[in-house]
Amino acid sequence: MSANMPLLALANVESSYGAVKAIRGISLDVAQGSIVTVLGANGAGKSTILKTISGIIEPQKGTVQFKGEAITNLRPAQIVKRGIAHAPEGREVFALLSVRDNLLMGAYTRADRDAVARDIETMYGYFPVLKERAAQEAGKLSGGQQQMLAISRALMAEPELLLLDEPSLGLSPKLTGEVFDIVLRVNRERGTSILLVEQNAQLALDTADFGYVVEVGRVVMSDTCARLREKTDIQEFYLGAKEAGVRGERRWKKKKQWR
Repeated sequence: MSANMPLLALANVESSYGAVKAIRGISLDVAQGSIVTVLGANGAGKSTILKTISGIIEPQKGTVQFKGEAITNLRPAQIVKRGIAHAPEGREVFALLSVRDNLLMGAYTRADRDAVARDIETMYGYFPVLKERAAQEAGKLSGGQQQMLAISRALMAEPELLLLDEPSLGLSPKLTGEVFDIVLRVNRERGTSILLVEQNAQLALDTADFGYVVEVGRVVMSDTCARLREKTDIQEFYLGAKEAGVRGERRWKKKKQWR
């Protein structure tokens, strides 16, 4: 993988659910060490992009490359081993397993038991409530705690790229802030690249470095998040014209501190 090559590159990717085409010629890149966000209305194809990358959905056309190698037709387990982990929308924890066993499931491709044990403690450091409830069945956690567990489980795979789908969905503003603080820490401290789908456009733009806007399965706009925040279309359709430039200012300042 050359220095100028993106970590992840999608080129003209098309994916469908049966006869319904969900993404139509999507091309996007994720640079090493960056946070990239995908914005769009419900049904625009955002989650389908992540599912196609992680191998849950097989694309009909186009290519997905990771570190310069095609992963288009690999199975999900093979893609995890290559260094991509997916924290899907809706949390999807193993409800009858304990919190700790969920974390161990995230590390199922790893053989380094001592390092796995250290990483579990790291996850507990990120989200102390998970340590408090380590022996509890995951299905009995609150929605916010399940979201923390889903993200931690994905990180247990030691991914170079984390696919993060709607992490704030159903969370209170306080919990959302805590989750996104950890997202920034994971990126800055561990160097994990992140492809983020997030319903809160303001929060996504404040967190990410670069963004793509998707409509009806196609990329219609892409730019740095700083520039996207200033575009009239983004302000009107995603941020709210009156609130653009005001909401999320505290997080914007905090993001710069992480840099």
